[in-house]
Amino acid sequence: MKTKLDIAKNWLPRYTGTQIDEFGDYLLLTNFSYYITKFAERFNCEIKGIGRPMQAATNNNGLSIINFGIGSANAATIMDLLIARQPKGVLFLGKCGGLKTSTEIGHFILPNAAIRGEGTGNDYLPPEVPALPSFKLHKFVSDKIVAHNLDYRTGVVYTTNRRVWEWDNEFKDYLKKIGAIGIDMETATIFIVGYANQIARGALLLVSDLPMVPEGIKTEESDRYVTTHFTDLHLQIGIEAMSEIESKGEKIKHFKY
Repeated sequence: MKTKLDIAKNWLPRYTGTQIDEFGDYLLLTNFSYYITKFAERFNCEIKGIGRPMQAATNNNGLSIINFGIGSANAATIMDLLIARQPKGVLFLGKCGGLKTSTEIGHFILPNAAIRGEGTGNDYLPPEVPALPSFKLHKFVSDKIVAHNLDYRTGVVYTTNRRVWEWDNEFKDYLKKIGAIGIDMETATIFIVGYANQIARGALLLVSDLPMVPEGIKTEESDRYVTTHFTDLHLQIGIEAMSEIESKGEKIKHFKY
């Protein structure tokens, strides 16, 4: 295996237990097993890759979902391996911490950019290259949210490699200074590696905690509440958007790279 594509073609099935041609043109990405389980139950399809680093499922309409795990390194890995399939569009269904008073648990954020605080993307492109979603993909996701009579937030999210930072007041002061609306561990990596690999990408984030205040830090109980009340809708919007974008949305790419 001499090229990146050679490696990706060998490793995508190895990581997911799924053959390349079994993946659809459009994909949902998640890092929570609940999402892929609910997807498989809804469409009565098989979850492949049990016992492997990543799990995947594809419905009869050709929409796939991949649980790639947590963190920017895993996000970069799946966005690299997907060059073997060359999907037309990828939407990340992730959770994030809300950093502003205008964000509440259960709100959706459709980020228009992400700050590359995780460092992983620096192995792909220089730090000054912004981490951005594909506009046409986000525009269609926005339409689907509005069709559900829901509000959503836009803004810049901060992506970090630090999982346990909620105690660090200096870091929290930094987050206030830069004005980010949310914080997570994957979005910037998905955006920048997707850009490097010429994959159309987006992210619909669910605010799952409010980590700037002690009583808002995620607990097992609060996480269970979010899963019970909001994640089914999160998944539903993702399914609708990526199932219909081919027939009802604007073409994501108008020009060749």
